[in-house]
Amino acid sequence: MSADRTHRSTPEQPRRGRLRVLLGAAPGVGKTFEMLAEGRRLREEGHDVVIAIVETHERAATLAQTVGLPEVPRRIDDHRGVALTELDLDAVLARAPEIALVDELAHTNSPGSRHRKRWQDVDDLLDAGIDVITTVNVQHIESLNAVVEKITGIAQQETIPDAVVRAADEVEVVDLAPQSLRDRLSAGLVYPAERIDAALSNYFRLGNLTALRELALLWLADEVDSALRTYRAEQGIEGTWQARERVVVALTGGPEGETLLRRGARIAARSAGGELLAVHVTAQDGLRDETPGALAAQRALVESLGGTYHQVVGDDIPATLVEFAQGADATQLVIGVSRRGRLTAALTGPGIGSEVIRRSGDIDVHIVTHAAAGGRLALPRMTGGALGWRRQVLGFAVALVFGPLLSWVMSTSRGPEPIPAGCPPSSSSSSWSPSSAASARRCSPRCCRGSRSTSCSSPHCSPSRSPTRCTCSPSRCTS
Repeated sequence: MSADRTHRSTPEQPRRGRLRVLLGAAPGVGKTFEMLAEGRRLREEGHDVVIAIVETHERAATLAQTVGLPEVPRRIDDHRGVALTELDLDAVLARAPEIALVDELAHTNSPGSRHRKRWQDVDDLLDAGIDVITTVNVQHIESLNAVVEKITGIAQQETIPDAVVRAADEVEVVDLAPQSLRDRLSAGLVYPAERIDAALSNYFRLGNLTALRELALLWLADEVDSALRTYRAEQGIEGTWQARERVVVALTGGPEGETLLRRGARIAARSAGGELLAVHVTAQDGLRDETPGALAAQRALVESLGGTYHQVVGDDIPATLVEFAQGADATQLVIGVSRRGRLTAALTGPGIGSEVIRRSGDIDVHIVTHAAAGGRLALPRMTGGALGWRRQVLGFAVALVFGPLLSWVMSTSRGPEPIPAGCPPSSSSSSWSPSSAASARRCSPRCCRGSRSTSCSSPHCSPSRSPTRCTCSPSRCTS
C-alpha cells in the first residue's frame, strides 16, 4: 500500500530528486531488505544505484541483498573514544549517483556532523537531484510518538517531523502480519538469541504489534487521502469521489443529537476505515439559540465513538452544512427530522432538511426520526432567539390589539367621497352624473355608487335591491 505524489520541475528550477519512503510498523518487518531488493532491481535495469548507508544488524538475508550493490564508504567519527560510523554526505554528493539507498531516516547523527538529523542529509541529496529510497518505522513519526509510547510503554528518542515524510513523492508500507513477525523473531531472524525472549514478552507482544500495524496503515490511509485531494485540486475535479466512507452528522444542540450520532457511527462502521464527523453551525451574529451544555456532552460522545467534532460559522445553515460535507469529501450526511409542529411548518415553509437534500448533490442524506420530532398541530414555540419570552408575548399582544384599532381609526376618519368631475349634485343621492357622452344620457356607475338614499333624482338612476344603493336604469324613480 503506497501513496504517490508527483512533483514537477520547471525550466527555471533544477530537477529535485524523488523521495521514496518505506514505512514499517515495527523493527523486523523487512524494510531494509525491501529497500536493497528494490535497489538491485533498479541496478539490473541499468540505473546508477549506490548504498549511501545501510544497517544490516548482521541479518544474513539482509547482508545477502547488499551483494552486487556499490557502497559509498562511511565517515568515521571519534566521539569520546568511541568510533562512530555515519553517512558521508560529501562523498555521496561527489559520487552523484542516480539513486541513493539511505537506511533509518530518523537517525540522529553524531556530534560534529554537518546536520543533526539524517533526514536533513537526505534533503541535501534531493536538492542535488539524487533520488533517495529510505526507511522509517511508524514509532519515529513525531505526531505518533506519544501514541506509540502509550501502546508499548517505551519512549522513542529519535523522531522525524511528519512534514518530512508527508513531503515524500511516495510512501509505501512494508506490511507483515503480527504473528508472522513474532515467528520471524522466534526463529532468530531479527535479534540475536539472547534478546528474543525479552523482545517477545515486551515490545513484540501480539497486541502491541497489531496496534502498531493499524497505526501505520491508518497513517498511510490519511496520506493517500491527502494525495487524492491534491490531485483533484490540480485537475479541477469538484465532485465527491467515494473512495472512503465519511459520515457527517449535523448537530443543533437539541436533544436529538445523541440519536443522530449513534446512527451516524453505525453507518460509518459498516465499511472499513469509515470516518465519523460531527458539525455544528453557529450564526455570525451569535443570536442563534445555543445550548453549550448539550453541545459539550455531544462532543464528548463524538470523541468516545472515535469521531471528530467541528464547529463552523454561517447564517445559511443548509448551504453551510453541504459546503462542509463537500469539503470533507463526505459520502453520507445525517440530519434529524424537524422539531417543528405541522402548523409551524405550514406557516414558515419547508425546513432545513428539504434544502439540504436539494443542495446535497452526490452526498446521500439520511433524515433520522427521534423522540423530539415534531408532528403535532401546534403553534410555534416561543423559545430561544434574541428576545425573551416576555417581550415576545408583549409583541403578540400589541399586534392583536393595536392592529384592528388602527384600522378602525383610519376608516372612521375618512371623509365622504368627493363628487367626481362632471357629476352635478343630487338632493337624494350622494353623487351621480351622466356618462362622458352627455347626448346618450346614460348613467355613470361611478356617480351612482355610494348613494345612501332610497330615491334617485338622476333620470338614469334607480334604487337597487339594496336600500342604500342606486344603479343605472333608463327610468326615473322616486321614493
